[in-house]
Formats: sequence, structure tokens, C-alpha cells
Amino acid sequence: MKFLKGFTREELSWMMYDWANSAHSVVVVTILPVFFNQIATAQGMTIWGYATSAAMLIVALMAPVLGAFGDFKGARKKLFCVFMLLGVLACAGLAVTPEMDLSTPDSAARVSMAILFLYIISTIGFAGANLYYDSFLNDVTTPARMDKVSTMGYGLGYIGGSTIPLLLFLILVGAFGVDMLDAMSFAFGLTAVWWLVFSIPLLKNVRQKTWVEPEPHAVRHSLRRLGATAKEIFRNKAMFVYLIAYFFYIDGVNTIIHMSTSYGSTLGLDTTKMMLALLLVQVLGLPFCLLYIKLAEKFGARFMVGVGIGVYCFITVFAFFLRSEWQFWVLAVLVSTSQGGIQALSRSMFGKIIPDKSRTGEFFGFYDIFGKFSAIIGPSLVGLTSSAAYSVIASRGVLTDPAAIESAAAPWGVLSILIIFIIGGGTYFFVLPRYLKK
Repeated sequence: MKFLKGFTREELSWMMYDWANSAHSVVVVTILPVFFNQIATAQGMTIWGYATSAAMLIVALMAPVLGAFGDFKGARKKLFCVFMLLGVLACAGLAVTPEMDLSTPDSAARVSMAILFLYIISTIGFAGANLYYDSFLNDVTTPARMDKVSTMGYGLGYIGGSTIPLLLFLILVGAFGVDMLDAMSFAFGLTAVWWLVFSIPLLKNVRQKTWVEPEPHAVRHSLRRLGATAKEIFRNKAMFVYLIAYFFYIDGVNTIIHMSTSYGSTLGLDTTKMMLALLLVQVLGLPFCLLYIKLAEKFGARFMVGVGIGVYCFITVFAFFLRSEWQFWVLAVLVSTSQGGIQALSRSMFGKIIPDKSRTGEFFGFYDIFGKFSAIIGPSLVGLTSSAAYSVIASRGVLTDPAAIESAAAPWGVLSILIIFIIGGGTYFFVLPRYLKK
């Protein structure tokens, strides 16, 4: 692979973790909601939105403390391993759920509760491990190479974990006629194995090079350091305003990622065709990540993140009018243009702003809390708006079938995401330039 030439072993090992955990990003985040909607009794998209928010709330509350502990000498990799294994075990548990009894409404309800529990646990493991993975960025590369390394990590995720497990799932269903539930069970199990095996390069080759020494009463001192770090972020206007903008615009990105298949399923779109469209997102993800690298070198990361925000505003409006499968394919192409680029460049932009590299985990803990707290708002907003629209449409009496009412209400929930893009984009375009130098 010519595009991987010039990277160090540590950089490649770090990037390989995106290859590892991207299986969760696609299989669990996109296939699992379809399964859940099939067995949920009512308003599956609304419930899924609330479950996603609950998982993100737990992670957001934990993130700063976890980040602070990850800065202690020798702790970052150990804590990374704990959360990675937590996510892997939850995915292994999800592999069992499609084979459970779904013959009655009561048994299906029990399985749906098990799915929600395991989904929340897997999300906590995924997000916790990612916090330490992001913190390792300053350990494996230099500020000058950070945009390239961070974006290429997302690119590897697209051609590896995001593509291969999903492709195997579609081959089982489409080419070999495997029952959908059996194929889902295989996909969740493969995700667990994939995630574990391809985490090995990071565990083997990446070392924590920046740290603070452990001290007595570590919890008390860590909490005090967190307070000092929060004050430091507030005083650093560029960092503070950037985090506020990031809080909102990345919320929209994450919400679209988490709710896309649930939305399509609610509208009654064909599951297999939606999966094929998502496969297209992963196939196109790498070339668009490479394009983002080139354009960021020419125009700067800040400009390209702004482009991504604009693209996602258009995506949100387009999704409101989505009613057919061909429109879902168009939406998939639009998402593929900017999904990896906006996330990767946002991460590297923040990494370069950090003033004290020995406390990278601490600062990325706050970066993570802004990202995860924002991910609480988006799905909840979608859930609340969809629920309100459902009540209004039902009260009119024109539609009586619950599924038809939910399908009519869902677009209004998706359109509400535009509010947070407008807030985040406005802060990014009009407030941040006053404080952040080019």
C-alpha cells in the first residue's frame, strides 16, 4: 500500500486501532438498530435515541477522571485495555441475542432490553478505549504530522473494520441466503474477534511517552488537577471556543451516524439495500480521507473542518425529504465525503492546541466530555422531536396505523439536528477566528 509509506511503526500501529474498532462503528451502530427496530414493540427510533444518550451520558461523566488517570506513568495502556475488553465482551454478548426466543411479544421485549443493556456497555467500552487511543496521538507523532496521521487512521478504519465485516454480512445474506438473524449473530461475534485481534499492534508497539508521576491520594489530586485544567481551558480562549463549537457540530455528526439506519428502518426502507449503501460509505471513506489530507495541506485543517460542517448541514436538510431508497444512496455518498475527514481533523486540531503535552490524557478527557455530552443532546433531541410530532400527527386522526404515524413523524426528528449544526457552525465560523491563529 503506497499510501502507507513514510509512516513510522508506532504511527502505523496507532492507526491500526481505527481498523480494529471501526467494526463496532459500523456493525453495532448501524446493523444493531435495524434488529432492535424489528423486535421493539413501538417507537423504536425514539427508544434507540434515548439509549444512545444514556450511554454517552455515562461516558461523558467519566471522561475527565478517566483522562486524568490515564496521564499517570504506565496507566494509559492498561486503562485502554480494560475498556477495549469491556467493549469486546459486550459485542460477544450481542452475538447471542439474535438466537434468543423471539416468538412472543414478552420474550421479544426481554431480548430488546438485553440488546439495549449490551449496546450501552459496548458503547462505554468503545468510547472509553477511544479516549486513551486519542491521548496516544501525541505519543506517536509530531504536531507537524498530526493531521496526516489522524486522518489516515480514519482512512484505515474505512477500508478495514468498517468495510470487511459489513461486506461479509451482506455476502452471507445476499449470496448464500443465510437467515438474517443468523447473519446478525455472526456479524456481532466477528466484531468482537476483529476488535480484539487488531488491537494487538497498538498494545505491542505504542508506548506512553508523556506522563505525570503517580502520587498518594491519587483520586483527590486528580480531581484537583481536573479543576485546574478546566480553569486553564477557560482561560485559553482559542481552546474554549473551539470546544464549544466542537460540542455542537460533532453532535450532529455523531447523531447522524447513530440514527441513520434506525431512521431508514422507520421509513420502511429495505434493510439489505440500506446495508449496501452503508458499505458504499465505507468504500468511499478512504479516498475522501486521502482527499481531506491533501486539501488540509493546501488550505489548512480549520478550513476543511468548516467544509465538513457545511456538507453536514446540507445532509440534514436532504434527509428530511428522504422517502425512497435511491435518496438513501445519495445520502450515503454525501456522508462519505466528510465523515472521516471532519472527525480526524477535529481531533488533530485539538491535539495541536494542547499546551502541556505531559497532560494529554487530561485535555483529551475534556475533549471527550464535550464530544460525548453533545452526543447526549442530538439523539435526545431527535427522540423528543419525533415523539412530539408523533403525538401531533396521531391527534389529527388522519393516520391510525402506529407505524405510519412514526414514519411521518421521523423526518421532523431528523430535521431538528440542523439546530445544533447551526449553533456549532456559527460559533466555528464567526467566533473562533477571533482567537485561533491560522
